[in-house]
Amino acid sequence: MTKELDNNKKKKEKRHLVKKLVSCVGEYKLPSILSPLFVTLEVLLEVIIPILMAQIINVGMNEELTEYTLSFNFGSFNYPIYTLYDRIEYVLSVGGLMLGLALFSLLFGVLSGRFASVAATGFAKNIRGRMYDKIQDFSFANIDKFSTASLVTRLTTDVTNVQNAYMMVIRILVRSPVMLILAITMATSINAELSLIFLAVVPVLGIGLGVMGALGFPRFNAMLKKYDELNRINQENLIGIRVVKAFVREKHEIKKFKEVSHSAQQLQLKAEKMIVFAMPLMSFTMYACILGVALFGGKKIILGGMNEGDFTAFLTYIAQILFGLMMIGFVMVMLVISRASAVRIVEIFDEDIDITDENAVYDFVEDGTVEFDSVSFSYSKTGGVKNLTDIDFKVKEGEVIGVIGGTGSGKTSLVQLIPRLYDVDGGAVKVGGKDVREYKLSSLRDAVAMVLQKNVLFSGTIKENLRWGNPDATDEEIEEAAKVAQAHDFIMSFERGYDTYLGQGGVNLSGGQKQRICIARALLKKPKIMILDDSTSAVDTATEKKIREGLKKSFGKTTVFIIAQRISSVEEADKIIVMDDGKINAMGTHEELLNSCEIYKDIYEIQKRGMQNERK
Repeated sequence: MTKELDNNKKKKEKRHLVKKLVSCVGEYKLPSILSPLFVTLEVLLEVIIPILMAQIINVGMNEELTEYTLSFNFGSFNYPIYTLYDRIEYVLSVGGLMLGLALFSLLFGVLSGRFASVAATGFAKNIRGRMYDKIQDFSFANIDKFSTASLVTRLTTDVTNVQNAYMMVIRILVRSPVMLILAITMATSINAELSLIFLAVVPVLGIGLGVMGALGFPRFNAMLKKYDELNRINQENLIGIRVVKAFVREKHEIKKFKEVSHSAQQLQLKAEKMIVFAMPLMSFTMYACILGVALFGGKKIILGGMNEGDFTAFLTYIAQILFGLMMIGFVMVMLVISRASAVRIVEIFDEDIDITDENAVYDFVEDGTVEFDSVSFSYSKTGGVKNLTDIDFKVKEGEVIGVIGGTGSGKTSLVQLIPRLYDVDGGAVKVGGKDVREYKLSSLRDAVAMVLQKNVLFSGTIKENLRWGNPDATDEEIEEAAKVAQAHDFIMSFERGYDTYLGQGGVNLSGGQKQRICIARALLKKPKIMILDDSTSAVDTATEKKIREGLKKSFGKTTVFIIAQRISSVEEADKIIVMDDGKINAMGTHEELLNSCEIYKDIYEIQKRGMQNERK
């Protein structure tokens, strides 16, 4: 009973897999239909040609004939086409017919290949596009679940595997069965008794390929997961290449890469150990059949039970039958490999996005007031350790709120709930007096500008990067935002100013310059709430002070959250929240916290002594 349930479950999963992928064919249905249509015509002509060749040989070797009839024979049925009385004329006319059929077969084969390529590449484009669109809607929790490296592998290697499999399905998996049916029919019509030879080897081939498929799938699945890890290491190394060189860790990284690469190699070898037996098995069955036909067919020719032309045609049909079986086997092997990739792709399609607009009723944020009402939150959705517990506070529009605390205290987790990058587990986060879950995501996030700890810039000019904040921003608005962020002067020091081209990630800028451009980019949104997540850590205190003064002067109605390690960055804030182990330890002004909060006082004293030591 359990086995039957497992089988039903597997069948249901396969149907679901096929249904999801087939839905990506989309506008490429026509080439997907034309490819098998033309390949069927190609095969039909290929099967006719050996009959014509057989009749040329039979006529050429039989000098007793006085009239030569071109006909198609199917067992006891004979279909005469036309009769000639000159042997040379007959051979030339039938040969010309063969040449014409071969040319048409070539044309149909080319058209089939063309349409198969269009359909397969379009199919892959649609899969990749749907995956990419789905990933764009992922919340941070969804991305954390799969990892960036795994998503890259799925968008590249896995899609390529499925694309190749689809091309084979609409072409080879149509061609081979049609070839089998027609070739078996023709071979049987020539000599039914001799056709029994290949029936003996078909079960051997079928069982062998079935075993390979069953054992190969889990091995290829494990191999693809190891590729995820390999991509992760490559990504980390290339992004952090400066750190690697600064700490002279090249040998360590090379060793780590070689270990994972070797592991991937071993898994691939293990997977392909099953596959390498496919070609020898198919070759064995093919040559065994040819030897059997040569042995028994030769006896029939000698004894007069078969003529030479029919024997030649029969050998050709046997070769076509076995070649068809080999190609089916090859496609089956490819489907085993691609099935593992298909499962990984459909996992993306089936992933439930935990942050959506499902309950959204508002598309405009009235003001920048923020309220946390008994909020609790955990990155783990399985009831693990809480990252935030019982968070309660309220912020008025235009207030500047400092957030300070030790590493892992929950500072970043706190502010990420405001633009709803994650959803709370309990309680509610309110913006403009309404629960953030009641806003459309685009409207909420348009009202919240966030400068993250890691400053991300894109390839392009400085102006293009700044316009991420507002695509329609004028040059004057761009300059104003840059001046508030204290970025205008160093931008104008470049030869091309705002048209200076930035490399990937802004590699030709310093850390402080990148931070200031990111702040200017956020200001161009003209947000109601602005979050600076340790985004001035690479800026000197004097420049940081100017940025705060510029924010207060030009964006006075914007509610600002400043997460910082330095108390000097938040001491002028209207309120300062002290985080400790996912809870609010204290909240108040700088003076109030110095008198009432031991954690804040300790941080202040340590930093004060550090500054005094620096002056000495």
